[in-house]
Amino acid sequence: MKTAATFSDKVDFALYFTIGVSVILLIAITFFMVRFVIKYHRSKNPVATQQDGNVKLEIIWTVVPTILVLIMFYVGYIGYTPLRDFPENAMKVKVTGRMWSWTFEYENGAAYDTLKVPVNTPVVLEMSSQDVVHSLYIPAFRVKEDVNPGRTNKMWFNATMIDTFDIFCAEYCGLLHSSMITKLVVLPQSEFDSWLAANAPAAGGVDPVLDAARFVKAKGCVACHSTDGSRLVGSSFAGLFGSTKTVLVDGKPQQITVDEAYIRESVLKPNDKVVEGFASGLMPSYEGQLTEEELAKIVLYIQSLK
Repeated sequence: MKTAATFSDKVDFALYFTIGVSVILLIAITFFMVRFVIKYHRSKNPVATQQDGNVKLEIIWTVVPTILVLIMFYVGYIGYTPLRDFPENAMKVKVTGRMWSWTFEYENGAAYDTLKVPVNTPVVLEMSSQDVVHSLYIPAFRVKEDVNPGRTNKMWFNATMIDTFDIFCAEYCGLLHSSMITKLVVLPQSEFDSWLAANAPAAGGVDPVLDAARFVKAKGCVACHSTDGSRLVGSSFAGLFGSTKTVLVDGKPQQITVDEAYIRESVLKPNDKVVEGFASGLMPSYEGQLTEEELAKIVLYIQSLK
């Protein structure tokens, strides 16, 4: 049976072997427990008798479990080793986790909220978090790695079939943890190359609003701000630009008009003027993380939804 990634079968074998040994031991131990209860029941042995030790039996129940544990360790070891043996010629993708979305940035500068990779190509994910601990989990590939703030963890895989797979966050990371879901799309090499070139920052001919929409989505803004007026963690982008909002400044309500200056301030210093009715402290500051061009894209996208 063909697996979705090159070493998935080794991980599966380690799991099935461990489960198989555990089931056999459970059945054997339960059998002997029941047998001894019946054999040594008080009705059959009204007078207790002394049972001498059995050296042969003690050797067996010491040596056999030890051998089984060593075998299980070896099977697990050969399944784990490939996961940490990073290929030198692998394609590298920078992964950023945040509450509650993923961003995948390629070596040519292209960034997207969906991970797209070519088939039969080793891919190394270099992962870090902007806020709390996340965990990137691709069940079909049998790979999972914590994504921590302040450090970079690595994970790699080699997709062997063209298909679409789920990506989850496997570490509880707050209010919308269950919504931190995206896709891994495996493409033919030629199709991937075309997609990657078209999404590079230097690619010309891209509609500015469409480009801004892609950027906002890739940065995970729509994980907390809807585009259809529905309420999420933050204010909806729909109809936001030019509207009048009541914000809290040092705990005091204040009327403001949502313009370019306010949007920029909200991105760089999100907790200075929080819209009334929404919690403070949930959105991280992007100060020092975005260029003026990127801030302009966010403003343009919100303007387009007026």
